[in-house]
Amino acid sequence: MEFSFDINTIWFVLIGVLLAGYGILDGFDLGVGSLHLLTKSDLDRRILLNSIGPVWDGNEVWLVTGGGALFAAFPDVYATAFSGFYIPFMLLLFMLIFRAISIEVRSKEEGKRWRAFWDRAFSIASMAIAMLIGVTIGNIIQGVPIGKDKELYITVFEMLNPYALLVGMTTLAAFMMHGSIYLAMKTDGELQKQVRGWINNSTIFFVICYATATMATLIYIPHMVTPFRAHPEFFLLAFLNMMAIANIPRETQRGKDFFAFLSSSAAILSLMALFAVGLFPNFLVSSISPEYNLTIYNAASSETTLEIMLTMAAFGIPFVIAYTISIYWVFRGKVKLDNMSY
Repeated sequence: MEFSFDINTIWFVLIGVLLAGYGILDGFDLGVGSLHLLTKSDLDRRILLNSIGPVWDGNEVWLVTGGGALFAAFPDVYATAFSGFYIPFMLLLFMLIFRAISIEVRSKEEGKRWRAFWDRAFSIASMAIAMLIGVTIGNIIQGVPIGKDKELYITVFEMLNPYALLVGMTTLAAFMMHGSIYLAMKTDGELQKQVRGWINNSTIFFVICYATATMATLIYIPHMVTPFRAHPEFFLLAFLNMMAIANIPRETQRGKDFFAFLSSSAAILSLMALFAVGLFPNFLVSSISPEYNLTIYNAASSETTLEIMLTMAAFGIPFVIAYTISIYWVFRGKVKLDNMSY
């Protein structure tokens, strides 16, 4: 396999960056949601909610932007994936909506039962979203039954295979680790001490899942390893990934929570890069025959369309980045509750 940096490759990388941005940004607030029920007091749960309150909806802009870019640049991939994974994607959409509702209405009433119900809804939806994302990635890694007509023929039970569930669990563990580190930056006092325990446990959980998933990939998914054998320089990504993960407990012990968060972000980014390199130049690998793979060439829009879109992206994406940076700058620091808080 040869890598050529043409406009199709540029769009492959650009979509990957957008989806990696979603994984990093929405990953930590999904992690916060997954950890939400570990706190018992109403005050602590409100602090967790308000740690992501100003940013959670903006984080999802990256997913919308990535999906829109995929639709315009590689419409065949979009059509095949969204029709074949229709039920998981609809369930994902439902969980995103249900999670948003739980954040907004949870503190509207004082009743314990009311708040307990929405706390559970928030946490379950967060974990379900992480698992659904991971299960989808796991199926894409393995390859899916795409036929000559570019239709994806797979049932829900076939999607829930052991490898896909393992990748789903690894995704959930990564987000829990990422979210606990974020909470360490946003909390103080006794709650922060509790959060530091979550960092240690979730990091161990992630490392175990990641090591297991890596071994399973090396043994059972040989096409994901081929690009690294052909281009040994990409092993640097794996090395950087390991260094980023190893640096998390180091920075946490030193009390450098921001640098631990950067390391966690780098770990997610490098994982996405490893995933992209293993797939390239494919978007969807057919388990029926390699000739049915959907690649950056046979599933792309016309070159003119890609060029026009690239010009638009050059103007649009900086606005998304600027918006994200400004929001995080405005709401930096520890969480302080007031009468406007959730």
